[in-house]
Amino acid sequence: MEDTKRKVFDQNLPPFERLVALMAVLRSEEGCAWDRKQTHESLLPYLIEEAHEVVEAVQSGNFGHLREELGDLICQVVFHAQLADEAGRFDVNDSIETIVEKLIRRHPHVFGEKKELTPKQVRDQWEKVKIESGEKKSVLSGIPASMPALTMAYRIGEKVGGVGFDWTEPADVLDKMAEETDEIKAEIEADDKERLSEEIGDLLFAVASLARKFEINPELALKRALGKFSARFSRLEQEVKASDRPFGEYTLDQLEAIWQRVK
Repeated sequence: MEDTKRKVFDQNLPPFERLVALMAVLRSEEGCAWDRKQTHESLLPYLIEEAHEVVEAVQSGNFGHLREELGDLICQVVFHAQLADEAGRFDVNDSIETIVEKLIRRHPHVFGEKKELTPKQVRDQWEKVKIESGEKKSVLSGIPASMPALTMAYRIGEKVGGVGFDWTEPADVLDKMAEETDEIKAEIEADDKERLSEEIGDLLFAVASLARKFEINPELALKRALGKFSARFSRLEQEVKASDRPFGEYTLDQLEAIWQRVK
């Protein structure tokens, strides 16, 4: 363990190697009680949290923050690999080797016969390679059940689109959205809540497909819309409070007038 500790402070070693050594020390009997207690399952909330913080750093455009958050995320990856290494399953180098081989296999236009492909062609090729190589048994395999629904809708559309099952033009998706809207109206009239829920789901799926056609992440688009709405509603709320009148004394038309003004 002393040799491992020395690696942690050896400035001549690559930073990644120092991090791997550090994690081994923290997990050792000479390390930290909290780190020793962790399992793959107990670490999941931290992994998800760090991933979200990376997203926020990217959206903020703060690259100093992004640098830090990427380090935090890498730490979680190394932590999971350390647990697997201790159990004799694999180590972090095995994980890296796996992704290197996978990326070579999925980029035949770079590492095989050289071809100039558009980003869409590359994405579609990616899905085909995964199926044809036997890496994936199904086009839709590999999508985590815990993924946010809008993001899942986007990824499902990408995957099936990669093998040719997709609308040709964005206008076709708009037609589908209009169709789903008509079906929603019909279920409202029929007063069938279960069917209505299904049709609303179909409409949301179509909206995610429209976003995909324009390479817009629907999850992020919705978050931006919610942020914009919340900011405007806060201004509306401030005006209502400043009037010393409760919301209940305002008509919808009066609130709408304030809303249009704060926009």
